[in-house]
Amino acid sequence: MAMRVADQTQAVDSTRSAAVSADAVLAVRNLGVQTVSRSDPKPILQSVSFDVYPMETLCIVGESGSGKSVTAFSIMGLLPPDALRQTAGTVLLNGRNLAESAYGDILALRATTMSMVFQEPMTALNPVKRVGEQLDEVIRIHRKLPAAVRKDKIMKMLAEVNLPDPPRVYAAYPHELSGGQRQRIVIAMALILEPKLLIADEPTTALDVTTQKQILYLMKQLQKTHGTSIIFITHDFGVVAEIADRILVMRHGAMVETGSRDQILSLPVDPYTRELVSAVPGIHPPPPKPAKHDLVLSVRDLSKTYRKKTLFSRARAIAALRDVHIDVHRDEVVGVVGESGSGKSTLARCVVGLVGGWTGEVSLAGRPLEPASRDRPYAVKQKIQIVFQDPYRSLNPRRRIVASLTEGLVNYGMPAARARQKVADVLSIIGLDDSALDRYPHQFSGGQRQRLCLARAVVMEPEVLIADEATSALDVTVQGQVLDLLLDIKRRTHIAVLFITHDLRVAAQISDRIVVMQYGRIVEQGVPQEVISRPREAYTRELINSAPGAGWDFKNFRAFGAAAAES
Repeated sequence: MAMRVADQTQAVDSTRSAAVSADAVLAVRNLGVQTVSRSDPKPILQSVSFDVYPMETLCIVGESGSGKSVTAFSIMGLLPPDALRQTAGTVLLNGRNLAESAYGDILALRATTMSMVFQEPMTALNPVKRVGEQLDEVIRIHRKLPAAVRKDKIMKMLAEVNLPDPPRVYAAYPHELSGGQRQRIVIAMALILEPKLLIADEPTTALDVTTQKQILYLMKQLQKTHGTSIIFITHDFGVVAEIADRILVMRHGAMVETGSRDQILSLPVDPYTRELVSAVPGIHPPPPKPAKHDLVLSVRDLSKTYRKKTLFSRARAIAALRDVHIDVHRDEVVGVVGESGSGKSTLARCVVGLVGGWTGEVSLAGRPLEPASRDRPYAVKQKIQIVFQDPYRSLNPRRRIVASLTEGLVNYGMPAARARQKVADVLSIIGLDDSALDRYPHQFSGGQRQRLCLARAVVMEPEVLIADEATSALDVTVQGQVLDLLLDIKRRTHIAVLFITHDLRVAAQISDRIVVMQYGRIVEQGVPQEVISRPREAYTRELINSAPGAGWDFKNFRAFGAAAAES
């Protein structure tokens, strides 16, 4: 019965795609995009069709490389002409065919009729211009209004996106604002001329859960206020569960399935859609694991203070860590969660020795460690390895993988031939073969690059592995693969893992213990069943409630409310 209902829904959607609805704000029909190449052009999008209706939120989901962002760039007229070109189909915005419009006309439509919010606000904002200037520029280009009227409009918009102290924000540079505040600025810039269509391309991926929840709520409120239709591009079905009216699933540049939010999350038909939905980690932790082993890493009374000084002000102290106590045992994963600025990454860098000048004690197997890495013996440095968030920045783009992965072993005295063989053995564990050694980082996908970063750390045979947001930039299926790989490595090597993340759902699934941090302090810690199911602190409860899709049981394709009603 479920399959028949979903099939009927898809039939309705395909019928709707065949003709342009009169009330559709955006109608995309049989959109095709391919690479610019005379000898070997490759298709990127194939026969993509969908509608977006007034005040509707359509979520386009899929893994990296599925064509989500290319679809958005095609609508906005932002395809790089030397790399991609539209080869088929039409894009109708309020009945106007954008494919047949002159470039100047499309420029005039941007910000006034259609607008876009990108994933990384720092790349969307000019770092040398104040926020007020950049917002003013948008109005000045498209509207002939007096300066005082423009400024008044900007101040109202800054207040509308819930930014504190609009006059201060108006005069600030982007780097003087937090990530969440910068994203609010980009949203304000996109909506200040009240466009009919807003395209948001992964706008919350890099944000912690509480900021993410605020941004999603803000977009919904602004949608009601301005009557805007939204295309929300994401790989996170938790976010989809919070914001979507309808969902379009894409894979390899083609449509897989489309339907309402409840139909796709509760009755997914295509196996790929089912795989995507069920890959979302749940907020409820699995059963408890066996008792801990020997203590490997001990952190006691760890405090770190930065001194910030500007040209026109005195230096002021910022406490990044305050009296932090953490133990990590062999064959144990300790998850450290908290918002941006909670001190998670500073903790990791202090343990590794990348940040010095801290007070307290960090011990490895009972041996106290010096604050700075340069003061630690090679044998000790080898025993603590770290994997960072961005694998592309972690690998030298000009060096072959063999050079990056054998560098540590060679530096510690191992012959190059033996180091290469050892790396090849580790590659088999992470699911890659020897041919990877002679390739460059750009020749791998994001998930493969993160696997290589894990291999580079594991080949050193460390006793402690620190993963600092190592899966936050990955889509859900690749994230699941990397997490499974990390657990497999732990089972094989009995390594101690300090897993740092802002995603409480991921921490709940992988951790033996969870440590919650806020403002450089530990708020509470314990086994996941206690921290998630019976949190003692209000801040922990706020984090749990902020996790997107907390009301859905994705693995069983149902909402928790529905499950409770059935029982």
